[in-house]
Amino acid sequence: MGTGRVLILGLCLTLVIGACKKDEDPAPTPPTGGGSNDPRLVLKFTFDSTQVRLNGFGQTAALPAGHGAQHPRFNAMTAHYVEFAQTAWTLPGQGAVVYHAPETTAGGDNAIDFSQAVLTGAGEAFLNIPLSQLPTGTYPYLRVSIGYQNFNIDFRQVVSGIGTFDLDGTIASFIGFNTYIGTFNVNQQPVTVNDDKLQGFWAFEVLDPPVAVAPIVGQAPPGATTVPNPIFDSSPIPAGSCLVTGVFAEPLVISGTETEDVVINVSISTNNSFEWIDVAGDDIFEPAAGDQVVDMGTRGMVPTVE
Repeated sequence: MGTGRVLILGLCLTLVIGACKKDEDPAPTPPTGGGSNDPRLVLKFTFDSTQVRLNGFGQTAALPAGHGAQHPRFNAMTAHYVEFAQTAWTLPGQGAVVYHAPETTAGGDNAIDFSQAVLTGAGEAFLNIPLSQLPTGTYPYLRVSIGYQNFNIDFRQVVSGIGTFDLDGTIASFIGFNTYIGTFNVNQQPVTVNDDKLQGFWAFEVLDPPVAVAPIVGQAPPGATTVPNPIFDSSPIPAGSCLVTGVFAEPLVISGTETEDVVINVSISTNNSFEWIDVAGDDIFEPAAGDQVVDMGTRGMVPTVE
């Protein structure tokens, strides 16, 4: 067996959760009226490893004993759906929905059309629409359905008789409810699917391995992705979705008389969001040693009006 394949064999056996990437696209701009001088609603992703780490109920979550974790370095993310909720009892779909990405039945079932998804990095707008598309009202909550995430991680591979290798890799994970995927790049290498994939489909590419190897792909089990929702008790999200809920520090008030853009920074917590069972107890991800990934979902979302 070649050295490169030996180096990543353990990862192939134990990595269990994931996402993807494609060429640059323009920011999503759903069809709308309005002149160029009308105020806009602009939403931007940022990624913060110091932000509070939450569980699926929006509660502070410490790392369990026997687990290791690291802050993944995000390259890109996509939004599939954006909704502003008026109360803690506003069910998904009953709030002000301002964006819904294209879907397709090309794979048989209804699915997110990844070929039309817009990948955005830190500080880039993933939504830019006329503010008039958000009805007047008071909105304490923002919901964003995340369809895909792409990030880098560190890992160690110890190969008997060869040595210890500290390596980097890119993970592309599709965390939307269902996604039709054609061909995409994980980092530099392409993966072809041409089918629907449920939440949890992932691909992994080793960066600068000793010997070139193809990306590894896999499927996470249902329920393996953390989706924070601080109003879960009164407004639960659909099973299998990645509809993350965030709370404004002060409710967003839209009067309908605004003359300037409303720009919202959507800060995603990456605080130890890549988590594994740490066999050696050294907080180093070592897949060949039996470390098994248990979660790579987001760990919270904080919307802030700039």
